[in-house]
Amino acid sequence: MQPKLGIIAGGGDLPKLVIEACRESGRAFYVVALEDHFDFSLDDDVPHGIYRMNRAGDIADALVEQNVAEVVMAGRVRRPALKDIMMDRRSAALLLRIGGLALGDDGLLRGVSRAFEDHGFRVIGADQIVADLLAPRGILGQHEPDSQALADIEIGIAAARQLGAQDLGQAVIVRAGELLDTEDEAGTAALVARCAPVDGTRSGVLVKMLKPGQDRRVDLPTIGPDTITEIDRAGLEGVAVEAGRSLILKRLEVIREADRLGVFVLGSAPEADI
Repeated sequence: MQPKLGIIAGGGDLPKLVIEACRESGRAFYVVALEDHFDFSLDDDVPHGIYRMNRAGDIADALVEQNVAEVVMAGRVRRPALKDIMMDRRSAALLLRIGGLALGDDGLLRGVSRAFEDHGFRVIGADQIVADLLAPRGILGQHEPDSQALADIEIGIAAARQLGAQDLGQAVIVRAGELLDTEDEAGTAALVARCAPVDGTRSGVLVKMLKPGQDRRVDLPTIGPDTITEIDRAGLEGVAVEAGRSLILKRLEVIREADRLGVFVLGSAPEADI
């Protein structure tokens, strides 16, 4: 029998996919819905509680009371709110211990993971629960990047690596050999929205890469059907994510939408030729 799972739920589709996977497998679970972050309704039969991020002690107590053994952090959490975790006494003590006030998002998430582990929980990745989440290598769907897009992807990979090394973000947009913009605290959707179409023709790519040294159990680069809609609206040619180190939510829907809109989806392997 699988150990009981605690689902720390932010926004987006990933928490719902984890819940569905637990139900399908018959695995016991408890949802910690983060107030002001999770953005979906929970059925009455879903065991859960709603908690503020600045009450880390209450969250840990609830997981212990629920006999949770493993924890997964799933879903979108708006960046400025990560620092709100310092408000109660135990949360403040946690941040002082990990130096959280001086850390970026990845550093804070690493600290939160360590805190769960200190309480005796095993932290696991969402890809260990939901099948086929990790991006495969190669083209997904009918459309392929042209030579300019491939060149833009190479530039984007280097730029995303540099951005991630500073713990500032995971995504960049490159168009015609020029780095247009980089992800900030507003997230990937806002990044894409800032890049207007050019002359009604498709050009430019969105590139998302794992941050160097990032804990792969939390906050992997992620795309889903909404990403495809957003890049189409921005007039981009497609998106490249790091194969084996990024998540594609609702993969079949992503492929169908990309085929319909005429954009490419590429699982790239930066250590090899694309």
